Amino acid sequence: MTGNTDSSDDVPTANDDPTWAIELTPEHPPERIADLAALAEDEGFDIAFASSHYFNRDPFVVCSRMADATDELRLGPGVVNPYETHPVKLAAQVATIDEVSDGRAVFGVGAGDRSSLSNLGIDRDRPLRRVLETFDLARDLWVGETVTHDGTFSATDASLNLEPPSGQIPTYVGAQGPHMLRMSAKHADGALVNASHPKDLEWAAGQLEKGLAERPDDYGDFEALAFASVSVAGSEDEAREAARPPVAFIVGGAAEPVLERHDIDREAATAVSDALEQGELTEAFGHVTPAMIDAFCIAGTTETVADQFAAALEHVDGIVVGSPLGPDLEDAVERASEALTRATQ
Repeated sequence: MTGNTDSSDDVPTANDDPTWAIELTPEHPPERIADLAALAEDEGFDIAFASSHYFNRDPFVVCSRMADATDELRLGPGVVNPYETHPVKLAAQVATIDEVSDGRAVFGVGAGDRSSLSNLGIDRDRPLRRVLETFDLARDLWVGETVTHDGTFSATDASLNLEPPSGQIPTYVGAQGPHMLRMSAKHADGALVNASHPKDLEWAAGQLEKGLAERPDDYGDFEALAFASVSVAGSEDEAREAARPPVAFIVGGAAEPVLERHDIDREAATAVSDALEQGELTEAFGHVTPAMIDAFCIAGTTETVADQFAAALEHVDGIVVGSPLGPDLEDAVERASEALTRATQ
């Protein structure tokens, strides 16, 4: 995907050589995540993102272990938010990963989950502006500048004692809504589009097109990746069953236009949301319908998932194979690689 689009008819489409990425969730010890990253590298993946949630292990510690276990795999947090951690500190953490990985870091940043932040007493104020200011500031810090900033956060005469070997670390913005999508296309190196279904990805591509039309020529190419919930296994039923937990949380946070786009039963969606709010996770997962899984997860056997990957790649430059991966993580990494190979042949 190039830096600008010159016509309203130009819709972002996949590159000839799509990016393969994977999300590894630190709900497991760092050693196991590092082993999964090494397997992903062996299976041909280009990027591994370590997801960031306050209740899981620290993504930067995990990225450090992943760096030790791999040779060429790009890696980084996917995604961190600039509310739990000050943006200057985030810039230093990402630069450190770039240093220990010999220049392989990427910066996945987004506004964070509103409900999770509220658990910590954090108000997610002005999310689009805060995300933009965060990676703008990081870019200045990474080239050795001393910065003073007064916006959605403050910094006075801040600088880093290290410069990342890669010079400028690629920034991918986690995005779902129209404004964040357009901002990412205008300013960032890439977007992690929080969607799995071609309908959502096609809509997102239209929003990205609007941002690309305003992108400065000297910003270079832009890459849109579908940050897709994926569950792949030898059994269709087992793959779909493993998809219930992440789909429940997706439904719980889905905007009304998204539910309408997929004709999701509102009573069922409300039942999922209510159970989540009450902390009744098993009940929430039980309310997930087949239509919800179809809309919000790429789930099934290797063959089924390959077909869905191919449909997604009509609208994006690559795919992040996201949580849950499948009922067996190692098996799922291998099957996802095979599915991506089939989808891109």
